[in-house]
Amino acid sequence: MARPVITITRQYASGGAAVARHVAAALAWTVIDNEFVDEVARRAGLAPAMVAEHEERAPGLLERLARTLAVASPEMFITSDAVPRAEQDEATIVKLTERIIAEAATHGRVVLVGRGAQALLARRPEALHVYVVASKPWRIRLAVERLGVDAVNAEKVVDDTDRRRDQYVRTYYGRHRHDVVNYDLVVNTEKLGVEGAAALVVAEARRRQWR
Repeated sequence: MARPVITITRQYASGGAAVARHVAAALAWTVIDNEFVDEVARRAGLAPAMVAEHEERAPGLLERLARTLAVASPEMFITSDAVPRAEQDEATIVKLTERIIAEAATHGRVVLVGRGAQALLARRPEALHVYVVASKPWRIRLAVERLGVDAVNAEKVVDDTDRRRDQYVRTYYGRHRHDVVNYDLVVNTEKLGVEGAAALVVAEARRRQWR
């Protein structure tokens, strides 16, 4: 039987990463969040900044995954002059990210944040897919106050980040990230607060008798 996983898709600056951390702590699961960027970069031999350009991080479990990947997919760590560098980098990042998600899901009891995990694991029976949202004005304020985004450019950063994430999922999985029917739960952190939103996710996991 497949082991349970929770995927968290979020609008930028909606507090989705914080929701994921609360959920993982309450369930005593592992959260795989933006350390994804550095970890994928390290495995691919790329600069973290380059990986971050293509969007969207967790120790312990990831160290085991790293060893598994290095043995199972050595070809992913070999560069080829036949492939243009930019194209190769993006393809490598996507493949490695997918392998990380698949390996993490095999271990189960993980909360996966972003990177199209909800699309890649869409047909997985033991998966709870969550979409974290909030109004744009609220997210702009959060971006400025908590994420350090320049107030003058905050709206553009919010819009551009969401657009890149939408494009990533649409390009590689043919799905619309913002289509609510792709999710089991849609939680509004502006209305519920981060802890309230996380509590609903935890309640559903427990209703499913996940431990």
